[in-house]
Amino acid sequence: MTEVVATLRRQLRYLASTDRMGKFVSVGAIGFVVDNVVLALCYGVFGLSLIVAKLIAAEAAIAVMFALNERWTFAAMGRSSARAVARRFVSSNIVRAGGVLVATTILVVLYEFAGVWYLVANVIGIGVGFVVNYTFESLVTWRVHRQ
Repeated sequence: MTEVVATLRRQLRYLASTDRMGKFVSVGAIGFVVDNVVLALCYGVFGLSLIVAKLIAAEAAIAVMFALNERWTFAAMGRSSARAVARRFVSSNIVRAGGVLVATTILVVLYEFAGVWYLVANVIGIGVGFVVNYTFESLVTWRVHRQ
């Protein structure tokens, strides 16, 4: 039992890194802009369905954020081989799928049923998934607790 507690403490200490959290927030802000710009283009300009536009926007943001996190936020974590980076990219997409599901659900519910402007609804959805994304990206994708 003490080993489990020690592991949890170590994981929480790595997650609480203010430097890493600050970088993750900065990268998230860039991803936030990418997500909203692509959503506005796909839905507002090109007329794609809201869900399809959101999924395209989310994947664009995930790809940009992965690249920035890989090179900056978590640069010291893990191996740099093409295979290791590809594994982390797939892992990042899987981990963030839960956040995309939450954000998309909130977007659709607020827009369709509450009449909230789609970009504001998207902002709220993105905000809800932030803490979960940080935690799972840190622990699953970059495995900061193993460093």
